[in-house]
Amino acid sequence: MATAQQGDTVEIDFVGWFEDGEVFDSSEERGPITFTIGEEAVIEGLQNIVKGMEPGETKTGEVPPEQAYGHRRSDMVKEIERAHLPDDMDPEVGVALRLRLDNGRRVKAFVSKMTEETITIDANHPLAGQTLTFEVTLNAILEEEAAAPKD
Repeated sequence: MATAQQGDTVEIDFVGWFEDGEVFDSSEERGPITFTIGEEAVIEGLQNIVKGMEPGETKTGEVPPEQAYGHRRSDMVKEIERAHLPDDMDPEVGVALRLRLDNGRRVKAFVSKMTEETITIDANHPLAGQTLTFEVTLNAILEEEAAAPKD
């Protein structure tokens, strides 16, 4: 039987959880996901779990931060004086903001803390720094024709 390899398009079901056992994501509600191994559609660690699996196989693997969303970076956390915010902006903790960097690139940051005078924004991915565990079931290795988007 064929096994999933670099360049294959695969369909998987998965459950992902933190080290404390809390589930952070699952395909149960939204259905299976499809991606091509080697492309950046999903994190490297999840792709590594799928490589070598046969259709119908279920496998559990741990993914360290460097193969997931990276380590938390303190330089991506900034405190901003409220006086520098637009007048119509009313931030709340947990709200995502789209920011434009000096180089023109846009990033998403979350309001992580607020005081009377400042807000703290964090541009780290919410799962940065986390070791993640996935249970993956390889549903299928798709033929190129079946995996290609329809016009």
